Amino acid sequence: MNYEIKGGAFPIVVCHLEDGEQMITEKGSMVWMSPNMQMDTSGGGIGKMFSKAFSGESMFQNIYKARGAGLIAFGSSFPGKILPLEITPASGMIVQKSAFLASEAAIELSIHFNKKLGAGLFGGEGFVMQRLSGRGVAFIEIDGELVEYQLETGQKIIVDTGNVAGFEVGVQMEIQQVPGLKNKLLGGEGIFNTVLTGPGKIWLQTMPISSVAASIRPFIPNGDS
Repeated sequence: MNYEIKGGAFPIVVCHLEDGEQMITEKGSMVWMSPNMQMDTSGGGIGKMFSKAFSGESMFQNIYKARGAGLIAFGSSFPGKILPLEITPASGMIVQKSAFLASEAAIELSIHFNKKLGAGLFGGEGFVMQRLSGRGVAFIEIDGELVEYQLETGQKIIVDTGNVAGFEVGVQMEIQQVPGLKNKLLGGEGIFNTVLTGPGKIWLQTMPISSVAASIRPFIPNGDS
């Protein structure tokens, strides 16, 4: 499979497949394809369907198989970037559950729960994430612009939870409170932050869709007026 990423604020990835090669996606992200692409929808078994439903993901996967050489394009659902990730058995990735766009068929998707209780209770989007394993290329959506950091062993960075797009499996994630009662009540930054600790690479996004939704909500009529 060869690919090219095109577009600006609303990018697409065009995947060129040889006969028999397959791509998977968990949502309606296909935007165009050659007529020799065969589509099949699968739930992947009761266990996987249940875990997907629990995490808020679609219970079904769309599998596209090339019958001869062809192409298929997947488009992002929000202004930002498409990030290609090379997944190997030694380098799995953890991404926010809404980030996965598409991948080669050899990529395994599973639910990742943060082991820290605090993250489960207060982490919001960071509690249930998605793990990418196996071997191949996966494409994830980044809201806004992309910033990458390589954390050394023990190196930490504090991030607003919604800005965490993903990280390598060696990175630890936990939740900490904003210090000081006045900061919590008057600071406007919320009560909790996410702490990422190396070693490993992390991907941060500048415009999480949850923040955009919160910003425009006061301007949306409630239907009573």
